[in-house]
Amino acid sequence: GLWFSNTYASGTRTVRGLEALTASFPPIPTVSILRRPGNDGIATWGRVMHDLGYQTSFLYGGYGYFDNMNAYFGVNDYLVLDRTDFPKETVMFENVWGVADEFLYDNVIRTFDMEAATDKPFFAHIMTTSNHKPFTFRPGLEQLRIPAEGGGRQAGVRYADYALGYFLREAVRQPWFDNTIFVVVADHGARVYGKAEIPLETYEIPLMVYSPKHIAPRQVDTLMTQIDIAPTVLGLLGQSYEAP
Repeated sequence: GLWFSNTYASGTRTVRGLEALTASFPPIPTVSILRRPGNDGIATWGRVMHDLGYQTSFLYGGYGYFDNMNAYFGVNDYLVLDRTDFPKETVMFENVWGVADEFLYDNVIRTFDMEAATDKPFFAHIMTTSNHKPFTFRPGLEQLRIPAEGGGRQAGVRYADYALGYFLREAVRQPWFDNTIFVVVADHGARVYGKAEIPLETYEIPLMVYSPKHIAPRQVDTLMTQIDIAPTVLGLLGQSYEAP
């Protein structure tokens, strides 16, 4: 697939990443559009895909009332599924932030299987939660914790990477995999504190667009930010659309 080596987050909080990814909206002063009144029926990536005939959904491992996420996605053409919607027997580990990534992904695949059975294409925005303090994950993955580091953020990053690999290996086994484009991107980097000038290097985030049957491996060094992702992927799909 495509690896974008020069990509930056729009802000330092999840809601800033979400508004940029869903609406290509740059950050404006005070609060994100996710938390503002009158944010229903705006132009979103979900709305574009919905109008193109896709089933659209937002799947989150935590409680979506946090930062008004469920309300925002729910009034902007997304079916919302958070940790309260996942069958208890499918969740083997969770913490205060939410369902461990592996078990969120299990429910994502179950949802995609049901949607694929309708013969309509599907589009989903998936948000994981494991890479937050306390950075805990299930027993049996102790190799992800290097004793010298004692766990912490580095272990959280390793678990996020492990779980993403698990998801993609499971997805390969599904009949819908060959005709699916996967976009892997962070919401933001490590938290920034203080009154210093913006430390630009902490805004750098990973971005990968992966579809081995359709996209040849290539590295793209062009400067990118989260507001560029939706139009870039829609261009890869060859879809025309109207949006302000």
